[in-house]
Amino acid sequence: MAEHKEFELRLYIAGETQRSKTALENLKRYCEENVKDRYSIEIIDLLANPQLAEGDQILAVPTLVRRVPVPIRKIIGDLSNEERVLVGLDLRERS
Repeated sequence: MAEHKEFELRLYIAGETQRSKTALENLKRYCEENVKDRYSIEIIDLLANPQLAEGDQILAVPTLVRRVPVPIRKIIGDLSNEERVLVGLDLRERS
């Protein structure tokens, strides 16, 4: 029986910047290609809700936080390095 994990991802951004848009586009593509139908993405704009940065200790944006499965993992930047994102968040399908 295959292992099924749900991935709860939270992307912290600061407004509609190009880096924020690129990070979201990259994240959606990686998830669709690797964990289709087994992920959720919550987008938190720190310009609108700056108090939410404290909970996940966000120091820079964009920052991606994988909340589930544990352990929590974080990646800072526009997520353009696919290999780093997939390995860092453990999003690759296991054979």
